Amino acid sequence: MPLSIAIKELHATTDEHVRRPGGAHTQILITDRGEPVAVLSNPALLKIRRRKRTLLPEFAALMARAPGDDVMQDLGAIRGDR
Repeated sequence: MPLSIAIKELHATTDEHVRRPGGAHTQILITDRGEPVAVLSNPALLKIRRRKRTLLPEFAALMARAPGDDVMQDLGAIRGDR
């Protein structure tokens, strides 16, 4: 279980708490009125997550087209019926 501190305590001793996770393998849970709101952690411990993107078929078709000579026409195609 990670160490837990309140926001008020974090404000009073920020330097100490921010430096602590940098060299450690533990996390510090930040709470606000007893509710968890954030975590201080060594960045090396974080797993990088790739975003899953979904391209709309209309956008994929637009990107597949050769660019036109008229910028306003291309802008209108991107905007669609607004």
